[in-house]
Amino acid sequence: MLYNLFKYLDTVYDLPGSGMFQYITFRSIAAFILALLMVIYIGKPIIRKLQKLQIGEEIRDLGLEGQMAKKGTPTMGGILILLAILVPSLLFTRLNNVYILLMIISTVWCGAIGFLDDYIKVFRHNKEGLKGKFKIVGQVGLGIIVGTVMCFSEDIVVRENTLPQVSEENIVVVEDVKTTQTTIPFFKENEFDYSWLTGGNQTAAWILYIFMAILIVTAVSNAANLTDGIDGLLTGVSMPIVVVLGILAYLSGHVIYADYLNIMFIPDSGELFVFALAMIGALLGFLWYNSYPAQIFMGDTGSLAIGGIIAVFALCIRKELLLPIMCGIFVVEALSVIIQRKYFAYTKKKYGEGRRVFLMSPIHHHFQKKNLHESKITMRFVIISMLLAAISLVTLKIR
Repeated sequence: MLYNLFKYLDTVYDLPGSGMFQYITFRSIAAFILALLMVIYIGKPIIRKLQKLQIGEEIRDLGLEGQMAKKGTPTMGGILILLAILVPSLLFTRLNNVYILLMIISTVWCGAIGFLDDYIKVFRHNKEGLKGKFKIVGQVGLGIIVGTVMCFSEDIVVRENTLPQVSEENIVVVEDVKTTQTTIPFFKENEFDYSWLTGGNQTAAWILYIFMAILIVTAVSNAANLTDGIDGLLTGVSMPIVVVLGILAYLSGHVIYADYLNIMFIPDSGELFVFALAMIGALLGFLWYNSYPAQIFMGDTGSLAIGGIIAVFALCIRKELLLPIMCGIFVVEALSVIIQRKYFAYTKKKYGEGRRVFLMSPIHHHFQKKNLHESKITMRFVIISMLLAAISLVTLKIR
């Protein structure tokens, strides 16, 4: 919004300082500051309003220390995060950019699914919330939209020749191609094409890619939701992931850096750096109120949206195969639940009595049962997330 306004002022009136809005770095910093200040400034009155409306978390007694003291803590704070992402993005990004449009749609879409879930829990007093099948339908729908746009939008291309070539006739030659290529870590030629799995059949490759988009959006969104179990955990763990995604978007969208690092150049993807900085500002601001002892919970409004945003962002910059490393905490949290349930069902069938691998799942509750304070668990998980983020960046050169 402001990008086009200041571009007009710079072109027509040569307004001093208006040219700064043409730079991604300036707009990214502005988006970060605005998002951070928005959450901190409006967070307190929103918390008071939620308390007044008695929009508090319903706590099930799981026998965890300090758990019942959280009863009544305002929830649905994810609305704060979504507002702090969307407002700076609408103001400081180029809204004609297809990647930005995908991210805005994904943010609203996943936020709406989470909001419905929270609404049913809080206002309908139904602890189960939105039925799981409806959540999955919503996530699958987003995966289909994102996968289809990535496959068929004329604005989404990969540049074969990273740096433009000049022919003998002094014509600049640029080869932009539609492809199902993605990045595969630790391999010398770090590009993988889904069409290799379909014997070169492009139609089958598009179908496979859309299926992968559905799988990634659903998996990451639900895994993030499982991670949101103790004060500040999901907020803190997500920030290093978004930092890495933002850096990768900036490098992939910059022709010189992409050529130097020998990575896939994706025209116009650098604009996602602005979105990433807005999200980091929103998460950091929310941590102000969400760190132990939490004054507000994000609810599914925030957790499902954060997971969905991370998944779609990775798809946009063709780094979805890096997600198991970047989102290692999410993976472990989700696996702990799957292992616990499968093993319990297996032992109950075999021995007539269900047995557990963990004291409780997701795994952060296992550590709580071992008498680790939740703030210590959160900090250790955040440190691990930072380490995984660093490893993800290292894959740029280690092949």
